[in-house]
Amino acid sequence: MHAPRYLLAGLVAAASLLGAAAQAQSSDNWPSKPITMVVPYAPGGFADTRVRLLARKLSDSLGQPVVIENKAGAGGVIGTNLIAKASPDGYTIGTGNLAPMAVNPTLMKDIPYDARKDLAPVILIENSPLVLSVSNTVPVTNLQELIAMARKDPGKLTFGSSGVGGAHHLSGEMFREQAGIDIVHVPYKGGSLAATDLMGGHLTMMFEMGYSALPAIRGKKIHPIAVTSAKRLDVLPDLPTMAEAGLPGFESYNWQGIVAPAGTPAPIIAKLNAEFNRILQEPDVKKAIADTGSQAGGGTPEEFGAFIASETEKWAKVIKDGNISLQ
Repeated sequence: MHAPRYLLAGLVAAASLLGAAAQAQSSDNWPSKPITMVVPYAPGGFADTRVRLLARKLSDSLGQPVVIENKAGAGGVIGTNLIAKASPDGYTIGTGNLAPMAVNPTLMKDIPYDARKDLAPVILIENSPLVLSVSNTVPVTNLQELIAMARKDPGKLTFGSSGVGGAHHLSGEMFREQAGIDIVHVPYKGGSLAATDLMGGHLTMMFEMGYSALPAIRGKKIHPIAVTSAKRLDVLPDLPTMAEAGLPGFESYNWQGIVAPAGTPAPIIAKLNAEFNRILQEPDVKKAIADTGSQAGGGTPEEFGAFIASETEKWAKVIKDGNISLQ
């Protein structure tokens, strides 16, 4: 015998209310156990070091351990997929980085998650602009001279990177497209190898992360031309932005933020957002970020989501216009 429709509807509504009540109670008690923070890169790297500082402060604030779990591989895809597929209960969160969030969805044919649907943005942690530097063997002092040199000898000037699809590479491709020049990409198996060849005069130029470029710049082993951020860096106040140097609208960052599995309760997302906003204002955190040539993030989950969307659109155009692939 079938139950009356009104009874079934009542049962469904009751179950829904009970589920919502359970979720609310769970959110109210969160966190009641350790939190796992997944980093989709190897221990000891730039992303890992920054997150460990934030994790310690988050643990102190919430009164629960925050355990870092490094899951490197496939350009950040393996770790990001782990976050996306985790239970949306607030006990697994992680970093959302440029490549796996905004580049790989266009660059790679198949990735096991949808960055827009499977991950919930929490907060932007930092923007890390790159510094365009040239070898000391290159007789230019500013961006316009470099562009003129490239136009005079098309296909002769080279730029190094840590590999296809990284911030170093895509910044160079965007420079090539916006300046209308023909320069040759030379990919390496790591940024440090490319940086060494830049100092040795084997490359013309390189877009390099600020923290990595600073020692060579200060040691006068390379010559900085411009920075890819919208505003100048405190650690290099005399260095113009790419826009100031003659390419309006040129911006490029290697950024990272915090993301959670889609469906994580809104109160937990809001609490994490508030905690990280507070942590990013602590003097030692602000100093640690500024000292590496980066710029502190912050803001709302919605703002971070909009930023990810804009970055995805920007790099998709560069990848498609440049016919870039991993093959």
